Amino acid sequence: MDFAYSPRTTELEELLRTFMDDVVYPNERAYIQQIAAATNRWESPPIMEKLKIEAKALGLWNLFLPDSQLGAGLTNLEYAPLCEILGRSPIAAEACNCSAPDTGNMETLVRYGSDEQKHQWLTPLLEGTIRSAYTMTEPEVASSDATNISARIEPDGDSYVINAHKWWASGAGNTQCKLLILMGKTDSQAQKYQQQSMILVPIDTPGITLVRPLTVFGYDDAPHGHFEITFADVRVPKTNILLGEGRGFEIAQGRLGPGRIHHCMRLIGLAERSLEAMCTRARTRIAFGGPLSDQGVVMETIANSRIEIEQARLLTLKAAHMMDPVGNKIARPEIAMIKVVAPTMALNVIDRAIQLHGGAGICSDFGLAAAWAHARTMRLADGPDEVHRRTVARLELRKGTTA
Repeated sequence: MDFAYSPRTTELEELLRTFMDDVVYPNERAYIQQIAAATNRWESPPIMEKLKIEAKALGLWNLFLPDSQLGAGLTNLEYAPLCEILGRSPIAAEACNCSAPDTGNMETLVRYGSDEQKHQWLTPLLEGTIRSAYTMTEPEVASSDATNISARIEPDGDSYVINAHKWWASGAGNTQCKLLILMGKTDSQAQKYQQQSMILVPIDTPGITLVRPLTVFGYDDAPHGHFEITFADVRVPKTNILLGEGRGFEIAQGRLGPGRIHHCMRLIGLAERSLEAMCTRARTRIAFGGPLSDQGVVMETIANSRIEIEQARLLTLKAAHMMDPVGNKIARPEIAMIKVVAPTMALNVIDRAIQLHGGAGICSDFGLAAAWAHARTMRLADGPDEVHRRTVARLELRKGTTA
């Protein structure tokens, strides 16, 4: 395995770091202030549109997409260090049109969408003129097992009629969100993994109700947000089905692989920035006659954080390295492993940074509390730790057995 960055990645990395230093970091506070002052918290603040214009002009746009005609044409391994840099700021990924769930939805449309679907939805998503959401999780069932999904997608003439109760639809409250990708059942009597389908649902379709925004440890994450949504006799054309009836589980597996590793890449960046904050605090805070950095326990905290970050980065790079030549299916164990490791690592590092900041760490002044809430959520997003550990264990147990 050669983890040396390609010349293209090195070039983009340098450009992206400059963009972060000159444009993103200086505008983080303005972004928060504009949301706080807005009459509608679910509208993207004006500063974000400015950032998007600058990122697009620099060529830092759609970096996540391997398709060279539509995106930057980078492999997963090439994108990894760039995605890590984006993870250092809560506003950077959106500024470069590389934020979830839009990235996963765009990849889904690229892989599985018809020409008509791509023209209607993929093009404006790639241009960054609209946003989207993914509706899979349901409050009534354990959605970590996708076969439990109870949403109904029923044929009726030239249409499908959808009845569903979903929640944790991230991004659905944003005023720019125009598309929902919904997972539901078209045939509950079919083979277990062929009951589910995915369908494109314009968010302004009659029968859709945004019930409420959900908070994450008290944060509403506006203007992105996470919403509970009901679908009552929502009617969409049959042409809105993705790939065909019964292909939903297949699409989900294809969609979630890249999404999971992107989360991990960003979490490494978040952990790096938290470690930097930890070191700054340790060097400048005086207690017991000297800087905190003189304390052995603080040195141990810093050392452990660096060690854990490097371990997580190497496993992330290995997973990305495998995804490129052999695909998501063969790289399943590595993707599952890093999806357990990276959020836990980030939580540990952020928690240490909070501890070193004392009371300052749990207020909003340093961003650590929000970072912790985000990292903790990532232990559930795209499947909880337990599901990924189950995947790793089952694959391990198959080794050395005969079919």
